[in-house]
Amino acid sequence: MVHAQEIRDHGGWAAVLISNNLKKEISGGNKNTTNNIMELTAIIQGLKALKFECEVEIYSDSSYCVNAFNQGWIYNWMKKGWKTASGDEVKNQELWQELYDLTKKHKVTFNKVKGHSNVELNNRCDELARQAIPN
Repeated sequence: MVHAQEIRDHGGWAAVLISNNLKKEISGGNKNTTNNIMELTAIIQGLKALKFECEVEIYSDSSYCVNAFNQGWIYNWMKKGWKTASGDEVKNQELWQELYDLTKKHKVTFNKVKGHSNVELNNRCDELARQAIPN
C-alpha cells in the first residue's frame, strides 16, 4: 500500500510493506514537489526497500501511477521517446524511468484502491504521508 499527501508545495509519501507476518512502514517528504511526484516516490521507495527479487502487489489510490502500467501508457511513452500521445514531454520522466527499471527486477502487479474509502492500509499510508510532510 502506498500513498502521498501534498500541502501547497510540500508533500509526503508513505508505503507499508507486508511480507508473510512482517510489516514495515516507510515514509518521507519533500519541499517544492507535487502530488504526482510523491505518488511515484512512494512506489519507488517501497520497491527499493525490497532486499531480494519477489512478487509484489502494489495497492495505490493513484490513478496516475496504476493506469500508467495497467493501461499501457508507460510502454507507449517509451516507444515514442518519452512523449505523450499529444507529443508533449512526459512529466516526471526520470521517476518513471526509475520505477520502470525497478518493476523489471520484480514481478509487479498494480492494483487501484479507491481513495478516501476507509481502506485500512490506505488510511495508514495517508496518515504516515501527512506526518512526513516537511514544515
